[in-house]
Amino acid sequence: MTGPQTARRKRANGVESRRRILDATVEIAGERGYDGTSIAAVSAKCGLPASSIYWHFKDKDDLIAAVIERSFETWLAAVTLPGEEAGTPQERVALMAANVARSLVAEPDFLRLGLMLALERRPAEPRGRAVFLQVRAVAQQRVAEVVAELFPTLAEDDVQTLTTYAVAGADGLFVHREVNGDSVDLVTLFELHARLIYDAAARLAPPAGH
Repeated sequence: MTGPQTARRKRANGVESRRRILDATVEIAGERGYDGTSIAAVSAKCGLPASSIYWHFKDKDDLIAAVIERSFETWLAAVTLPGEEAGTPQERVALMAANVARSLVAEPDFLRLGLMLALERRPAEPRGRAVFLQVRAVAQQRVAEVVAELFPTLAEDDVQTLTTYAVAGADGLFVHREVNGDSVDLVTLFELHARLIYDAAARLAPPAGH
């Protein structure tokens, strides 16, 4: 018979195996991209047999999608406007942007891989690309909600324009750091980007009551 303790140990081992597989995939995919990632390479990296990987994931595409989903949850947590105790509205926006930048510095492979997939066109779209575009839409909606919360008189079109600009600018700053290396202070650049967008929103927003 299998007791509760044995069952718990099996579940814990399964969770740990999954974590090792995803960690290995992040590292390999970040270096080699989608095409350069294989189940064999992940197996060699994490030290688990291919059969263990296939037990958790249907195929490479399923594995890549899981990597993006896991990393996105951590990243999205940073896209949260701090409370009023954190300072003025502009200071709160800058702090949110700094937290997002720190999450990308700590785990850049998620966005690096996601952008690679987003820019590629294939006859059969990888599930990982579709997942990245879906979670990216969630992040964009979160940014739009922050803009609308801080500037409730802004027209919807202006909210969407500023949101698109914010996300596109963040992409550009991330790519700039990828090209130029760790000497680029992503946190400072994200803070500046957020302050400039805040100033633009303040200029566009009609005064309350108008």
